[in-house]
Amino acid sequence: MKTTTSKKRLLQLAGTAAIVGSLLAACSGTGKDEDATKDNAKDLKYAVITHSGPGDAFWDRVKSGAEKAGGDYGVEVKYSADPDPANQSQLIDTAVADGYDGIVVSMANPDGLEDAVKKATAAGVPVVTINSGVDRFKEFGAITHIGQTETIAGEAVGERLKAEGAKNAICVIQEAGNVGLEERCKAVAATFGGKISNLQVDGTDDSAVQATITSKLQTDKSIDTVLTLGGQYAIDAVGSVEESGSSAKVATFDLSEDVIKNIQSDKILFAVDQQPYVQGFLGITTLYLKDINGNDVGGGQPVNSGPAFITKDNADAVLKFAANGTR
Repeated sequence: MKTTTSKKRLLQLAGTAAIVGSLLAACSGTGKDEDATKDNAKDLKYAVITHSGPGDAFWDRVKSGAEKAGGDYGVEVKYSADPDPANQSQLIDTAVADGYDGIVVSMANPDGLEDAVKKATAAGVPVVTINSGVDRFKEFGAITHIGQTETIAGEAVGERLKAEGAKNAICVIQEAGNVGLEERCKAVAATFGGKISNLQVDGTDDSAVQATITSKLQTDKSIDTVLTLGGQYAIDAVGSVEESGSSAKVATFDLSEDVIKNIQSDKILFAVDQQPYVQGFLGITTLYLKDINGNDVGGGQPVNSGPAFITKDNADAVLKFAANGTR
């Protein structure tokens, strides 16, 4: 009889403990229902809309960062891209119409996106700009901008190339009309001190990029430096130097596993890392924190994700991350 009574008592105590545990788990120190908050968070959905063309490894890292943040926070993240500003604007309009809770957008052509971004913010949809658009994000009503300042990064590259003894460089632009890329080359020229000219290439076709650079090196043997503005184009440039028999050095903005290996083997002088994975991850993080806690990441000011120089001295430490597709 005592045994049966004891068992019943234990069951009652266990049931009571389970109820109390459930209540404690459901309530926060402010008296709010945490489960409800989490459920609401799971209903959040964000759109990432960039100006990327097909096959651009840089933007694959932006996408990976955004999707990792979405997975970590348990929210929906939809990535889409179009290099045409009219089409990119349409993607923004569609995201607003479809009820997305926030938009992360790159503004390589701010004038072409102005109406769409302003309409989104006027509709109460928070916008974060990444990569390109640092000079216009406030004007368009965006929360903040995440990226590197092209002027600061470009000037640092110009100074470094000058210190390397470069005298005649070409700056390879892979996207026509991309304001940020043009700003980079202009900033490099401001501190370089030698001759530098822009070379336009079709960034959607690596074989065409290599052919264009090769032709330029064959035409002008005095070129001693090829500066590319994207990691995959640096690999094209290395191929061009070898194909043309040029003695030009290659330097680049942005990283990849192949870029780091070429830095290790002295085929690329250095790479400037603006951390695209961070841009995607922090873009979603900024919107998420705004929704769940009213935070303004950056306090209305740009958040710098770069620049940082990757050279032979620190390439080994970064390689494993690049191999994972996150650097």
